[in-house]
Amino acid sequence: MKNTVIKYGLYALLSGFVLFGLPFLFGMGVNFEYGELIGYTSMVLSLLFVHFGIKHYRDKVNEGNVSLGKAIGIGMLIALFSAVGVAVFDYIYTTQINPDFAKEYLEYSLNKMEANLSPEEFKIESANLIQQMKDYGSPSLMAFMMFVTVMILGFIISLISGLILQRKKN
Repeated sequence: MKNTVIKYGLYALLSGFVLFGLPFLFGMGVNFEYGELIGYTSMVLSLLFVHFGIKHYRDKVNEGNVSLGKAIGIGMLIALFSAVGVAVFDYIYTTQINPDFAKEYLEYSLNKMEANLSPEEFKIESANLIQQMKDYGSPSLMAFMMFVTVMILGFIISLISGLILQRKKN
């Protein structure tokens, strides 16, 4: 199990780091309209190695058998690698590549809110958003939130893969 987790975990880590950073590596910058879509897509793509790792373990290591619990365990360990890759890139991005990310995102969000809300609603919602960014806008906390997000997605993918791939010994 250890070799499977390390092999597929490293694939997930590298793909999470590269895919999450791809738009920035190609100089596309941040387009907040599509940034979230690109982010979640890259997370899910890197987490595909969870499924392949469980399948490899079942077929090549454990004689065609894997329980749901074991599949989830393997999947979560592989997801941990992916989460680290995404979180590390997020931290590097928000501290080195674009340290003004939180400020730019806040400005974008406030402009969007102002266009879509009444002045009274805007006043309330903008105050809430500004406070949230003060509370949660540090690079470390944003990287941690990316880590947690990937782990949650990893659990979902591990569960689905485990349900699909589980086989008990006859």
